[in-house]
Order: sequence, then structure tokens, then C-alpha cells
Amino acid sequence: MASTGLQVLGLVLAVMGWVCGSLVCAAPLWRVSAFVGGELVIAQVLWEGLWMNCLSQTTGQIQCKTYDSTLALPTSAQAARGLTVLSLLLCLLALILGVSGAKCTHCMGDGKQADKARLARIAGVLFIVAGLAYLIPICWTAYAIIRDFYDPKVAAPLKRELGPALYLGWGASVMLLVGGVLLHIGSPPPGTRATPVFGRGLTQQYVHLACQS
Repeated sequence: MASTGLQVLGLVLAVMGWVCGSLVCAAPLWRVSAFVGGELVIAQVLWEGLWMNCLSQTTGQIQCKTYDSTLALPTSAQAARGLTVLSLLLCLLALILGVSGAKCTHCMGDGKQADKARLARIAGVLFIVAGLAYLIPICWTAYAIIRDFYDPKVAAPLKRELGPALYLGWGASVMLLVGGVLLHIGSPPPGTRATPVFGRGLTQQYVHLACQS
């Protein structure tokens, strides 16, 4: 029997993760100019994202520009783009399946509980896969930033620090993973309760036979 509470909680967490993931994907806040020795290493504060970078000047003016060519980006940036977009598309598909398969909805009628539970479990798996796909570029970008920051061969103006989008991305990944797990375990097949009932009945039958003997 499906648990409506777990399904709703899983869907809410997954939707929150999807929204946060969309904001992280669009925001140019993945990398920020590093402070070395208490002084800014470049004149402007540079913010970098997957699709654009922004220059924040001391006057408060911010200028943003999208990248001229996708092919000119590093391979890691292209892979991060692909994985984040794939993750968001998987979330959209999982959301459609999850809403259709939730016990509290009537998209497929009340007589198809087995099919609805199956859709909800598939949606949970898709949310988990989406969370893992989103976590990979976040962790890889953070690793590259930390590696270059402590690498003495990297010039000071090229050093970066972790941007706020990475922290939000970690939170989005966790919400997708937890939401997918809750949605999956909250949507067992309708016949899963038959096992303990059968076990009690079998025990009673053994007791009855023992008393007769």
C-alpha cells in the first residue's frame, strides 16, 4: 500500500531540488575571483557560470556576457553543461510520472493502483539518477577550483574560489536524492502487505495442527 505522506514529501523535496538546480544552472556564480594575501588579485570581481560571466566593478556596476562559443569552453565545462541540463530534463520527466503515480491524484483513475505505484517508483529512481547526475559537475568543479587555488603553478589572477551556486547545487542534489528515495519507498506494490498476513495465517495453521495432534 502506497504511503501518501512519503509520496508528497518526496515530491515536494524533489521539486525544491529541481527549482534550486535550475537557478544554479542559470546563475553565473560557480566561480569567483580569489582573494590572496588579503588583497583582490584582479581589479574587478569576476563571477563565472556555465553560460556567462559577470564583472562587478568597484562602482557597483555589473556587466554580464554570455560565452561566445560553446566549443571554445573547456571539456569539463561542456560536460558540466550537459550533465546539469540532462539532470533537469530527467527531473521534469520524473515530476510528470510522480504526479501521475501519486496516490492522492486521480490522473489514472482509482482502479489502477498497481500501475500508479509503478510509475511513482520509476519517478523516484529518475529523481535519484538526476540527483547523481547533478552532483557530478558540482563536485568536479569544486575539486578543480580547490586544486588550482593551491597549485603554485597557477598564476594568482587565474585563481578562483567556490561560488555560492556550488553550495546551493549541493543542497539541490541532496533534495533530489532524498526526495527520490522517499518517493520510491513510499510507493510499494499493492500486494506487499500480503507477506506478513500470510505469515500470521501460516503460524496459526501450524498451531492449530499442533493442538490437534
